[in-house]
Amino acid sequence: MLPAIRLHDLRHTHATLALQAGVHPKVVSERLGHATISITLDTYSHAIPAMQEEAAALIAGLVFAVD
Repeated sequence: MLPAIRLHDLRHTHATLALQAGVHPKVVSERLGHATISITLDTYSHAIPAMQEEAAALIAGLVFAVD
């Protein structure tokens, strides 16, 4: 038998997977019906811990790009 899954659990899973997949936080926020993007980021920031490393790597690639 499957464990009971609440609608809230599905909502949380959807938001977490979307952010991990690279969906823009503004889009996730709108899909969840949050009043502001800060609510989404405050609630689901655990889902995107690698964003700092990705941002640093992206900027380093732009700064040190070889033509």
